[in-house]
Amino acid sequence: MNTELVNVADIFGENVFNETVMQERLPKKIYKNLKKTIEEGKELDLETADVIAHEMKEWAIEKGATHYTHWFQPLTGVTAEKHDSFISAPLPSGKVLMSFSGKELIKGEPDASSFPSGGLRATFEARGYTAWDCTSPAFVRKDAAGATLCIPTAFCSYKGEALDQKTPLLRSMEAVGAQSLRLLRLFGNTTSKKVTPSVGPEQEYFLVDAEKFKQRKDLIYTGRTLFGAMPPKGQELDDHYFGTIRQRIASFMKDVNEELWKVGVSSKTQHNEVAPAQHELAPIYAEANIAVDHNQLIMQTLKRVASQHGMKCLLHEKPFAGVNGSGKHNNWSLTTDDGINMLEPGKTPHENTQFLLVLTCILKAVNKHADLLRESAADPGNDHRLGANEAPPAIISVFLGEQLEDVLEQLISTGEATHSLKGGKLETGVKTLPDLAKDATDRNRTSPFAFTGNKFEFRMVGSRDSVAAPNVVLNTIVAEAFSEVCEELEKADDFDKAVHDLIKEYAIENQRIVFNGDGYSDAWVEEAARRGLPNIKSMVEAIPAMTTDKAVELFEKFNVFTKAELESRAEIQYESYAKAINIEARTMIDMTSKQIIPAIMGYTKTLADTVISVKTAGADASVQSELLAEVSSLLVETKNALNVLIHVTEEAAVKEEGAVQANYYYTDVVPAMESLRAPVDKLEMIVDKDVWPMPSYGDLIFEV
Repeated sequence: MNTELVNVADIFGENVFNETVMQERLPKKIYKNLKKTIEEGKELDLETADVIAHEMKEWAIEKGATHYTHWFQPLTGVTAEKHDSFISAPLPSGKVLMSFSGKELIKGEPDASSFPSGGLRATFEARGYTAWDCTSPAFVRKDAAGATLCIPTAFCSYKGEALDQKTPLLRSMEAVGAQSLRLLRLFGNTTSKKVTPSVGPEQEYFLVDAEKFKQRKDLIYTGRTLFGAMPPKGQELDDHYFGTIRQRIASFMKDVNEELWKVGVSSKTQHNEVAPAQHELAPIYAEANIAVDHNQLIMQTLKRVASQHGMKCLLHEKPFAGVNGSGKHNNWSLTTDDGINMLEPGKTPHENTQFLLVLTCILKAVNKHADLLRESAADPGNDHRLGANEAPPAIISVFLGEQLEDVLEQLISTGEATHSLKGGKLETGVKTLPDLAKDATDRNRTSPFAFTGNKFEFRMVGSRDSVAAPNVVLNTIVAEAFSEVCEELEKADDFDKAVHDLIKEYAIENQRIVFNGDGYSDAWVEEAARRGLPNIKSMVEAIPAMTTDKAVELFEKFNVFTKAELESRAEIQYESYAKAINIEARTMIDMTSKQIIPAIMGYTKTLADTVISVKTAGADASVQSELLAEVSSLLVETKNALNVLIHVTEEAAVKEEGAVQANYYYTDVVPAMESLRAPVDKLEMIVDKDVWPMPSYGDLIFEV
């Protein structure tokens, strides 16, 4: 256990080529050119890039780096990298020089065919470039491979098509930034020069013992347990959530924090989550593209440090059935370069017309494009969370809290908002404790899209996924709403009256999306249907939202995606779903055939021998006989379900790739998997623990 104390301020960002390092190392002119590139989005000239590359290389070598990599995010949701050393061709003397050019910094050429996007979709072609995202600082990562200079990059085809998560994110940030600034100008703001979406993703994860992990093929191959009966105690007492962090976990968290701080990730909050063995890490807010990069670093670091501590980090959305799943709450707001948060209501929100217009625009955006938001959080693992009465429901709704809901109702009913609910005081009733200011807002853990004081919290995102996709959608749909409202205001004769009318109009038209109640209740499902809100329960049902005429028009208008890019992504989504379910089904077949059925057959023989022995001894063998009959019956059910799963999995393999195949996996293979799991989980509760071929849920989540 590492007990060495550290000073956070001393180590924070020590391995980042940040502004301080650049100011120290770069000539003033070069530094100025780079800042201009970052602030104005200009192209970096090769001369400037050469100087930056040289200094970056020298700095990285001082940190022990031997290689560099263009660190990017392909459409798999993970990060990708190809490492090149700094060494050049050997000199006649046999020595080598360490070199790194501006051209190598700005642009790389990885094998695009190695990624699911291929050369857009022609996966046999290799046509890709990585391009440096100079708004996200380079850093040196130290791990078992040594020290590597990581250069955050975008990944696009030779024709400029986006092959990654970063490129559309940067496009969407430009779109919402431009339209936000346009709106602010209409309200008389002449000082702000830039508006940027600010994001803080909260990362949930599970930790299990590495040795127990190795004994479960399902965890190894799929990241989740495909079989498993609930232990006598789950999460019902909340004692894990409220309990102290165990020493083994605390040591892990300490090392994670230090690793993250060194590469400039502002790891802020750590705690146990609701389920046993579940935890959370949350950073401080950052610009959206940097926040996405940082979240990828967080996931990588969690996995790497867990292995160093004899554990495995599970990022799957639902590693254990019947136990709370893991998500990634995406906290989103819009901030100016001079410190204005466009989602800050102030103390009297009813008087803050700019805020009310921004708020109602966002309601309009979410209401119009609820299907796109749902799709942005879609993956096979998330199907087990969304709509499963333990996570934000699959129905998109917006929670505003008492104060804002009251303001909205005033606007809708009378056309005017004359007051805002005040919070008052919370009296503790203890003289030595201070009375607390009571917040007039609130939180709602069942809402998928909740306003939480001065930001929106999109709670549907899966724990493994890049937060790029949901932020691309959020940025773009809000850019559209702002653009439409600006068009109306720019031609208005009376600005104040036009603002007032639009706020009222948007509040009325989009009232259906606002829901402050229990999103888990059956009553809400019925109410949502009456309101006409979509209830998209699965990834397969969500994917078509990407390629509707409405979506294509939206993304093309703001140059975020072309129609071809959207169609490519939809195809990749179908493919990803089919592959994931296929691996899970085949893993179940393998485990059942090679581990579970043989173990149960051995157990039935033991029981049968016991029955014979007891009867021979002249004693009552009814209990043993009853148990033997029950186990045998469940064994038959298991074998029959296995046969069905084998059949449908073989059928799925020959289906037409894409939507047809993915839908078959969803409608036929997934139910067959559930049918196989049911008798196996019952058997686990009957069969001798010593006989059962893998660690149980209790072993995994309570013994770490």
